[in-house]
Amino acid sequence: MQALLVFLAIAALSLLASSPALDPSRFPSLARLAASGFLFLLFGVVLGPSVVGALSVDDVDHLRPVMALGLGTAGVILGLNLEPRLLRLLPRPVYAAALAHAGTAFLFVALPLAAPLLLTSHPSLHAAVGAASLLGAAASLSSGHFAVLAYRAGRMDRARGLGVSLLTMLDDAVGLAVLAVALVLGAAPSAAEGLGLVCLAVLLGILCGALLAFLTHAMNDPAELATVTLGMVALVGGAAAYLRVSALLAGVACGATLALVGGRTVERVARALGRVERPVFLVLVFLVGCGVYTRDWAAWALVPGFVGLRFLGKVLGGRIAQRLAAGVLELPPRVGYALIAQGGLALCLVAEYQFLVPGGLARRVLDVVVVGAVVNELLAGQAFRQVLTPVKPRLAPAAVDDVEVAT
Repeated sequence: MQALLVFLAIAALSLLASSPALDPSRFPSLARLAASGFLFLLFGVVLGPSVVGALSVDDVDHLRPVMALGLGTAGVILGLNLEPRLLRLLPRPVYAAALAHAGTAFLFVALPLAAPLLLTSHPSLHAAVGAASLLGAAASLSSGHFAVLAYRAGRMDRARGLGVSLLTMLDDAVGLAVLAVALVLGAAPSAAEGLGLVCLAVLLGILCGALLAFLTHAMNDPAELATVTLGMVALVGGAAAYLRVSALLAGVACGATLALVGGRTVERVARALGRVERPVFLVLVFLVGCGVYTRDWAAWALVPGFVGLRFLGKVLGGRIAQRLAAGVLELPPRVGYALIAQGGLALCLVAEYQFLVPGGLARRVLDVVVVGAVVNELLAGQAFRQVLTPVKPRLAPAAVDDVEVAT
């Protein structure tokens, strides 16, 4: 019954998002949230256990296999985007620029917020470090969808739009690496056991990716290829959930393995997954919203710090990135303002962390990031206008007229 309610709610919101009631000219913020899928996130918060209670805590727990399936699918799509040939062609200044702007936001958020997490939650030191690191990882992520929309609409030239998109794509690797470290610190009683669980997830993904490449090697029927692909993606998420390891990391390893050894079938597999990407993402963000506990006042107190420090980190990091990538990568002026939107991967990171790391600290991290992601999405529209506004050239200092001395 609850699962039926979930799908009916998502179907109703899909119709609402495509109706004239959400005319972007009349309700720009609401239409932006609907287009990014964050409206489904808010809908999940409202229907979740801590607000209306249409879905109880037990209902949300019973839907965890669905969440694991969504995380596994998202991971496979991310892994397929890690194109090995493209990554090898990128010069070092591009990596330095991506690391600079992502790392600046990470440090701006993780270091100051580590102390409040440690003082208010009284966890062990390594648990607080893991939670603060995950907050920093979520802050380091950016979404390039505003840049993509701008150059498709002709408001930004294509080279600059692709430059922003490339930077945001490299951010994903930083976020996933920090997630792996946070799971090593918090997913098991000892760091050695945590490292074993992360390695098991990666090994599971590699095996599934190799098996998928083998099965689809000589497959020409699109329907058969789509069926095998979706079945293998379900296997990745289901096996990860059964083994209590990260479905997201297993999916990334599966997609990266397929991109490396899959050959000519990679593009067709990616096209098959692209057909289900949107509905899977909407179900996933809805379930993430159901996990938010709105009565944690300590989490609400951390949200302004998270949003403000991330904003400063992105603006400063964008300046550093622009200097490092000068002459190599075409970036717009004030590129930091183009990186304010956070994207869906941040939600996947905290959902996976809350799924695998027991305790209230993981839930607090989820609350902070979810609310922060919605606020950042609303701020991103205004901030991106700074990128599109032409920079006024600095006026040269006025020449000082020669002074004639009367004699």
